Amino acid sequence: MAEPAASESRCGFAALIGAPNAGKSTLVNALVGTKVSIVTPKAQTTRTLIRGIAVDGPAQLILVDTPGIFAPRRRLDRAMVGTAWGGARDADIAALVVDSRKGVEDEDEGVIRGLAEVRAAKLLVLNKVDVVAKPALLALTQMLNERAAFAAIFMISALTGDGVADLKRWLGAHVPAGPWLYPADQIADAPLRQLAAEITREKLYLRLHQELPYQSTVETEVWKELKDGSLRIEQTIYVERESQRKIVLGKGGQTIKAIGAAARADIAVAIEQPVHLFLFVKVREGWGDDPERYREMGLEFPRE
Repeated sequence: MAEPAASESRCGFAALIGAPNAGKSTLVNALVGTKVSIVTPKAQTTRTLIRGIAVDGPAQLILVDTPGIFAPRRRLDRAMVGTAWGGARDADIAALVVDSRKGVEDEDEGVIRGLAEVRAAKLLVLNKVDVVAKPALLALTQMLNERAAFAAIFMISALTGDGVADLKRWLGAHVPAGPWLYPADQIADAPLRQLAAEITREKLYLRLHQELPYQSTVETEVWKELKDGSLRIEQTIYVERESQRKIVLGKGGQTIKAIGAAARADIAVAIEQPVHLFLFVKVREGWGDDPERYREMGLEFPRE
């Protein structure tokens, strides 16, 4: 794909904000056309700003998948919510994504209030409309439209793709004129090491989301190109207690083997080369209060 002439190109940032599990990560993946952000049923899966890159004609869209905004209780929660609002304030367009099945809940109310302080153009994106009756959908749209000044409203299903192309065209037409910030074939702004760690964290949560506590993380420790063109990756899954380590390992190591197999397949597709993935599980007590871990995740460490 060739870049357009600088005189006609457009490029800008669109931040997707909303309550946890509104479907922001699924929507970013749908707009990009491939997986760049992890998706699990577990709330607050996205911890930092994941940037997917999509192209619509002469426009390059940098799509910022922000952590879900909720009432923070722990230090990690505060870091994630602060990161989400920072992404919205820095963007050219802020898209409020609402799960239309749930309507406006307490967490959505907090996001709507916070939108008043965001200067960017604001969009309303009602997601999961394929499973909501039309009268309820229209009532929800009217209520939300009275709460904030939205430049446009889109009704979509990020999962099926309905309405996503229309949203993408609108974003392409409304980002600022200017040169592209990334090569034409780049689909994400994240180091491959970080992307690989996020993929493994997704598989970890999908396998164990009922059993594994929220505070676990994955770090890529070794990234080595081999002579045959394949890649050796060593990652460590950090948990806070020995009992959690045993859950991740599973009986006879079966759980960690299944997580590793699923992660290896997705990482190989993402980086387009064969992968040898080795996973280790370690206990790191109190990592949620360690500033270095926040830097690893791209988060600011809240001091209080």
